[in-house]
Amino acid sequence: MTVSVHLRTVHPRKLAAVRREVAPNEVGSAWGPALAKVWEFIRKQPDLWTEGHNVFVYHHANQPGAPLVCDFGVEVARSFESAGAVHETETPGGEAVVAVYRGPYAGLNEAYAAIDEWTTASGRESAGLSWEIYGDPTPDPADTETTVVLLLAPRP
Repeated sequence: MTVSVHLRTVHPRKLAAVRREVAPNEVGSAWGPALAKVWEFIRKQPDLWTEGHNVFVYHHANQPGAPLVCDFGVEVARSFESAGAVHETETPGGEAVVAVYRGPYAGLNEAYAAIDEWTTASGRESAGLSWEIYGDPTPDPADTETTVVLLLAPRP
């Protein structure tokens, strides 16, 4: 589909999230149950959610194939007290490479490939965190927008 990549300064986004440690190939089966807990919590909190998106934050492992720490969350409008598995967290702020992907979720690898290409060409390195911001689903999956953000390590 279509991917555009840009260097941006990103700002923190407050999230209600459930943290899970999962193998890289198990993210697809882990996010649903975790996100269900977040939405169950949000529905019980007046004015916590107004119009935020689902956001999945990935804390990159130091070794290839090692488990990822993932925060499966939803953008929220205010701070709150943790309850059960749901805790408050936020995406970091800083310099990042941002890829906007339009298309079905199965093709999201295109966004990661575009980010890898950009970081290789620019000589920049990851700070070890990335996240996906899921736009609202559309009737035609080809029009659904997902933003992938890779936080960059500071320049030496």
